[in-house]
Amino acid sequence: MAINDSLPEGVTRDTMDVDVLIVGGGAAGLSCAYRLATEIEKHNQAVAEGKLQAEPIPEQMIVVLEKGPEVGAHSFSGAVLNPAALKELIPNFLELGCPLDTEVKKDAVYYLAKKSAFKLPITPPPFHNIGKYIISLSKFNRWLGSQCEAKGINIFPSFAAVEALYEGDKVVGVRTGDKGRDKDGNPKANFEPGLILKAKTTIFAEGTRGSLFKKVSEKLNLREGRNEETFEEGVKEIIQMPAGTVEAGQVIHTLGYPLNKSIGGTFIYTIPGDKIILGLVAYLDSKDPLLDPHRELQKLKNHPFIANMIKGGKVVSYGGKTLPAGGYYSMPKLYGNGFMVVGDSASMVDVQKLKGIHLAMKSGMQAADVALQAILKQDSSAEVLKAYPELVKTSYVAKELYRVRNFHQTLSKGMFASLPLIALQEITGGRGLFDGMTSHRDAKTTQTVKEVWGSERVAAPENMLPPIEGVLAMNKLDSVYLTGTMHDEDSPNHLLVANTDTCRSVCEPQFKSPCTHFCPARVYEMLPSKTESGKLDLQVNYTNCIHCQTCDIKCPFENIEWTVPEGGGGPKYTET
Repeated sequence: MAINDSLPEGVTRDTMDVDVLIVGGGAAGLSCAYRLATEIEKHNQAVAEGKLQAEPIPEQMIVVLEKGPEVGAHSFSGAVLNPAALKELIPNFLELGCPLDTEVKKDAVYYLAKKSAFKLPITPPPFHNIGKYIISLSKFNRWLGSQCEAKGINIFPSFAAVEALYEGDKVVGVRTGDKGRDKDGNPKANFEPGLILKAKTTIFAEGTRGSLFKKVSEKLNLREGRNEETFEEGVKEIIQMPAGTVEAGQVIHTLGYPLNKSIGGTFIYTIPGDKIILGLVAYLDSKDPLLDPHRELQKLKNHPFIANMIKGGKVVSYGGKTLPAGGYYSMPKLYGNGFMVVGDSASMVDVQKLKGIHLAMKSGMQAADVALQAILKQDSSAEVLKAYPELVKTSYVAKELYRVRNFHQTLSKGMFASLPLIALQEITGGRGLFDGMTSHRDAKTTQTVKEVWGSERVAAPENMLPPIEGVLAMNKLDSVYLTGTMHDEDSPNHLLVANTDTCRSVCEPQFKSPCTHFCPARVYEMLPSKTESGKLDLQVNYTNCIHCQTCDIKCPFENIEWTVPEGGGGPKYTET
């Protein structure tokens, strides 16, 4: 069901002309905006000082659209920051008060059996983090946004881009979503039509599974010849411990328990204020229809190694998101007439190291450098913007992604089966036995409950949620409360289900409704059917949605489309 976007009689959309439009106020988009403003300043200063024989660049309208109620509200990550891009973008970031929680002082890797833990005697190179920074990405992006605003950049929070605008194959801007529509799409008393933003250059920086760039890439065939996009789902909690009990600056990664039929791992970071960050990441090309990262995170806390670490603590923050895992071979065409794409939207994450923030920032900076050339030439055609992927190829963005180009595909074969192949990749610079390994569409890897779990099915012990007490062990609704998520209950449902009959007649009987498991926010429920006795119907609690977009990726029938809700809706992350 499409969302109604027709306007009441006599109402029109305002049009705004901008020079550079950046869709997404995360690390990639903000770095792009800041770099562009800085380079324009440098150009004009060089001209004024007679060091450059050129015309000064007139004031440029640079706009960043952010669908969250403020910059940082939808920002979520582990996160350990490689500061390489930050040092280049804002060399005096420490003096400017960049909110870095702590420098990493210790790191370790453990293998967890069901009741025991084994520390690897040597920390593998991909897990070396000493000298990097543990950060809150939501705090970091709010700070980066303030630096952008000090440069005169226009940031529009609560504006969700819903449609790309074209002239032929050229992207010429976007339309933002209307505000103040009811559940049926009808205008309410507070109705505000969305804007038409006409842009000379548009940069897509929406993050993982960007809903707008997804449509652009389909229309312009930007993924032709590329690997399928693949994703991982991550959830994390911040646990407040008693005063004086936590040594800040530790990074611990674990493999093994609690994941049973899926691949993934966990991370533990310690930060000032006696807080422990505990997170779990699972591959979404899992065969398991009952994969539930939130449940697995609750089970993890019962492991003796973890339970001893967090004893006496209380969960104070929670969140979840997906991250692109396809890497180098899944990257789309990065440019076209009038547009470029940066960061997670372009699959720029090193999944071996679980690092993507510095790659997102650097790609945004490189897009800014090319946007500057488009301004100088007054030409944002593909012929000019093709310089962007060339910059990416010659930088550490491509180098790091190329180094792990076959990693996800190999690890998907299984933890122990893949170890010798991954070791060979380390020796051969990422190649391994075979180069250009293909990946599978996550939605198509899911098998039936009977195929994966046999006769035990949902009742298998591994699928049981441990006892919940609401302090350290959380149910999904209590966890969602900690995200600060808010959506207008009388607004259109942004989670579009193509065929609810499929949910009732095929998905639930055979797959036990994977969306009710993998969703980290209890958006999806199966309730007794009102039309067919003995069967279950899907109920979509869209106001719980924390914008992870797993449903758009992992539904085995690709029956759910995630679209942007009314601008300002969603989580309000402050610590994550």
